[in-house]
Amino acid sequence: MKNMIVRWVAVALMSSAAAQADIVVDWNSRADAIAAEKKVSSPVHGRTLALMHVAEFEALNAIDRRYQPYRLKLVTDRNTSREAAAATASHAILVAQYPDQKASLDSLLAQQLAAVPEGPARERGIILGRKAAAEMLELRRDDDSSAPDTYRPVTQPGQYVPTAPVVSAGVGAWTPWVMASSSQFRPGPPPALTSATWTRDLNEIREIGGLDSKLRSAEQTTVGKFWLVTGARTWNPMVAQVATAKHMDLLDCARLFALTSLAGMDAYIAVFDAKYHYNFWRPVTAIRNADQTGNPATPREPGWQPLGETPMHPEYPCAHCITSSAVAAVLRATVGEDIGTLSMTSATAPGVTRIWTRLDDYTNEVSNARIWAGFHYRFSTEVGKDMGRKLGELTVATQLRPRS
Repeated sequence: MKNMIVRWVAVALMSSAAAQADIVVDWNSRADAIAAEKKVSSPVHGRTLALMHVAEFEALNAIDRRYQPYRLKLVTDRNTSREAAAATASHAILVAQYPDQKASLDSLLAQQLAAVPEGPARERGIILGRKAAAEMLELRRDDDSSAPDTYRPVTQPGQYVPTAPVVSAGVGAWTPWVMASSSQFRPGPPPALTSATWTRDLNEIREIGGLDSKLRSAEQTTVGKFWLVTGARTWNPMVAQVATAKHMDLLDCARLFALTSLAGMDAYIAVFDAKYHYNFWRPVTAIRNADQTGNPATPREPGWQPLGETPMHPEYPCAHCITSSAVAAVLRATVGEDIGTLSMTSATAPGVTRIWTRLDDYTNEVSNARIWAGFHYRFSTEVGKDMGRKLGELTVATQLRPRS
């Protein structure tokens, strides 16, 4: 009988923790859905997620005090509703970013608060959540994320250049969340256009990344199209799966989402700093102009087109690669290699589900997909993965650390 009671209590505690953690996952899913509907850029969405998840963490940690705070110095009674604090902080951040969504966000908050018994603990949680959100918004008020786009196209006076606007030209100047500066992990320059590396990688993507490639397999084509989806929606579902599989309580779930959001956001800052510093050409440009490089081993293909639509920002390094690697490094450092089975679907490959049991398989797939889609040279994917790994490891080593 005693053993049965112990097992029942253990199951009840795990169920309670999962129910609590659902609050963080629910708000994350709502933020992702709004960003998808509004076609918000990946860095702008990443900033919102970092604001929201760090605010959640700061509020919850003020109650439990298990970790070092990010930047805030919140104080509250331990008898404060964690659920009310997390829900209210999330709501306040998203309403500040998307005021036109207030009605639906109010509805979600009301639904979650209805599950919290009325009384002083709930009221303290509401006050704490609002305070955490307000202080996070104030902390990041002057982070240059609203600075105007001043990108100057490279051209000669009087010479036409495509007039479509570039993407995220100013992101590299945003104030980092973790790094000491946006250029902290800036890599060396891309290889010379007469080098062996350039010759190998340009010819690889010309042959396998083209729209009409005869070398790319059906599986590679599927994977290339699958990863045309970008941004935090490409890793948040897996973060939620890890939190659920590890039976994380509300604070640890918020911490995991905060760490991955911090790493993901600084990955964008680092990669766009490097992209616009080097302003390196995309494969579609390089292959159509290969006769101008002085390299006879890289033939020109005048009508070459990539499998997907080339993103409107410089090539080097690979942004998808740095973010996936940064998030994988956070997961590896917080929960280890035992991630169970992770899966994801993609709006750009309907009906397809990708499954991984190793974090390296996930990051390698993302990198290969950008080659198979015709967007990135292999050297750029490797540099991006290395930047992301270093950034993810820095994030876990310096932020939200357990109290000694």
